Amino acid sequence: MTGTAQPSKGIRLPRDARRAQLLEAAQHVFVHNGYHAAAMDDIAERAGVSKPVLYQHFPGKLELYLALLETHGNELVRRVRTAIESTSDNKLRVRAAIGAFYEFVASEDQAFRLVFESDLRGEPAVEKAVENSLSGCIDAITEAVTADAGLDAARARLLAVGLVGLAQVTARDWLDEPQKIPREEAVNLMSTLAWKGLAGFPLQNP
Repeated sequence: MTGTAQPSKGIRLPRDARRAQLLEAAQHVFVHNGYHAAAMDDIAERAGVSKPVLYQHFPGKLELYLALLETHGNELVRRVRTAIESTSDNKLRVRAAIGAFYEFVASEDQAFRLVFESDLRGEPAVEKAVENSLSGCIDAITEAVTADAGLDAARARLLAVGLVGLAQVTARDWLDEPQKIPREEAVNLMSTLAWKGLAGFPLQNP
């Protein structure tokens, strides 16, 4: 979801296209203003539509926000799963999974701010949406660890939680001053750190 929503008052768009346009406009406003300072008026203006049109698609600001969270949370999970499935080499899998987080936070649309830096985390529905995205990432890694290291699900999941935590926290910290360390080097550093630990669990079916 990139680019800038273009004003389209008076132009009838297919429902899906209109919804995508409204979400793009809402993302811009939420990222730059934060949830609490964002107004439906601002989102409608950004999208170039009337408020009634906006309310036809989303009954309120929270519903808009949750739709964005679900979209980007699913995208993060997709990236991690794709990374895990991209190779059968576990060392490369670790690097690819961590790289997926760095790519996500470095995306130009700043979607990560909605997922990881929401100013609405006290809202149960928002908290659940964020947890769902992280759980999806953890599940993908757990499946790989369980299959290859021969650990039971509980132990494999704990390792996966550690890897996801390392990846998302360091990626967000790196983004504050990315010019200090190139992204590829940062991913290499963190994947080396993670692999040194995970490599201690030998393959059960080499």
